Amino acid sequence: METRNDSFLDTPDPREAVSALNPYSAPLEGRRKLLRLDFNENTIGPSPLVIQALREISREEISIYPEYSGLTEKLLKNLNKRNPNIQINSSEIGIFNGVDAAINAIFHAYGEDNEVMLTTSPTFGYYTPCAQMRGMSITSIPYEGIDYQYPFKKICKFIIQNNPKILLICNPNNPTGTRLSPERIVEIANLSSKTLVVVDELYEAFTGDSVLPFINFQKTPNLVVLRSLSKTAGLAGLRIGFAIGNYKVINIVNRVTGPYDVNSFAVIAAFAALKDQSYIDSYVNEVLKARNWLTTKFEKHKVKYHIGGGNYFLLWPQSGPIETEEKLKQSGILVRSMDQKINLKGCLRVSIGTIEQMKRFWSTFKLIDKV
Repeated sequence: METRNDSFLDTPDPREAVSALNPYSAPLEGRRKLLRLDFNENTIGPSPLVIQALREISREEISIYPEYSGLTEKLLKNLNKRNPNIQINSSEIGIFNGVDAAINAIFHAYGEDNEVMLTTSPTFGYYTPCAQMRGMSITSIPYEGIDYQYPFKKICKFIIQNNPKILLICNPNNPTGTRLSPERIVEIANLSSKTLVVVDELYEAFTGDSVLPFINFQKTPNLVVLRSLSKTAGLAGLRIGFAIGNYKVINIVNRVTGPYDVNSFAVIAAFAALKDQSYIDSYVNEVLKARNWLTTKFEKHKVKYHIGGGNYFLLWPQSGPIETEEKLKQSGILVRSMDQKINLKGCLRVSIGTIEQMKRFWSTFKLIDKV
């Protein structure tokens, strides 16, 4: 067997910020055929219209570069149908290879050495490496109290005093479910025109707290909203997301992306998914019913938990997060430990699926944790 001796390899030095970076990684292998309650995905799959559209893709559509014409208009029509108070145009929407790529592009376009990225903690883990790879410093202000309230006053004070380059607001927040009202978000964005306020709304459908009906990107050009078709429409495997903001900001962010980053399969699936909004609404309603069902069970059996916004909740098992996570996995159910995150010691994050799926989770968890 050939062995490697990297001590004799001479390669160009990477940028210092990248050399010191710990890559963001998630254990995504070997999850098929299990009940996936670990990454907040849609647990039943996309609309039948999506499956049909993908099956009908022609050889020509595969062999040519993807075309994006009409997709931003389709999303805009979908948004306006859900809320006619949204006043945006298609030039204010950018298409990306998942929201992760949009976040990375925003940092690539606006992040600079020694500038500050402001966020809260705990929150989505990918914000930090995106800031670090641009050489930015990071200030994370913890959520407050046992119910993880947004540290609004501290955030405002920091912005006024320091004018951070980028502020990340995950709303509702992953993993705490913390919700921040649209009015408060607009108030924050108006504090400093030098701060780009990025609002991650991947879980907005489960709460209805979107800032979009309250914002005019001509008057507040330093605010960007992120949306995805992963969590509700079931397109996580195809990677497609959107950034919505002032057309000048979207234009700048688009400059640091490839010309064909979003593939044809994702585009075709997105058109089909947006065509079947009733399917998405039905799934969201099923998740909300399951969330209420779980809350009743937790209260009745005095289980320590926290449910906020989003399609997930926090759970503190008596037998500890690591042991419980492993035993659930052995029973075919995946959840995710939050034990290493700030203020979440002893905690699991569990995604919410259908009522039938959560009944399966609950019956298994009761046996493991002796509830």
